Amino acid sequence: MAKKTTPRKPRRTSKAATASKRRPLRHVTRALVAFAGAIVLSVGVYSVLPPPTTPYILSEGVRLGGIRRDWVSADTIAPEALQAVVAAEDANFCLHWGFDMAQLRAAIQEGADRGASTLTQQTVKNVWLWQGRSWPRKALEALMTPVVEAMWSKRRIVEVYINVAEFDEGIFGIEAAAQHHFGVRAADLTLRQASLLAAVLPNPKERQAVSPSSFVDRRARAIADGAATIRADGRARCFAR
Repeated sequence: MAKKTTPRKPRRTSKAATASKRRPLRHVTRALVAFAGAIVLSVGVYSVLPPPTTPYILSEGVRLGGIRRDWVSADTIAPEALQAVVAAEDANFCLHWGFDMAQLRAAIQEGADRGASTLTQQTVKNVWLWQGRSWPRKALEALMTPVVEAMWSKRRIVEVYINVAEFDEGIFGIEAAAQHHFGVRAADLTLRQASLLAAVLPNPKERQAVSPSSFVDRRARAIADGAATIRADGRARCFAR
């Protein structure tokens, strides 16, 4: 007769073993919370203080042996310059919350070569992130954009963007650009001059605001028309003084 065997009871996992399995998850959670807190703190600080530099400005300073940049408040920038930059980069800036869904859908339909980044997204990239296309950068940009929109005014977004954008090799910000290209202060830029500066923004190392190519000239004229349009139809109201 076969000997009966008593079934073994399932071994209970000890509290120590359970805690040890949860520890890595706890560390990841804490790291994510700390990262989110750092983002919110940084965005909050830059809502009132000028960003001292950016990753790209730092790298260009090292490469070139120095850069030129002078921070100026939006109140001391010609309104035409603010309008020209918005008309060139994101005409619907006052109508969205950081993402222009209509432009994004159009970009998807037309292919990857068409850009759809809003002015807010470009500000996030320029201030905190790195240049070049990559999914990690786009993911961080997508996470930070709503935070910036929630904590900054529209005028502040334009102000920061126009002070960190590159307008020529080693020339950053509208004040340095106005003096470098036209020998005037940012407060004294005309619509034509501001439109020429905005026209070089996508490719400042190859496009020139002074003695512009026929393409840059046509682009500047279109930007000037766009600036007049957004001023007339109210799409410049959210960042006006």
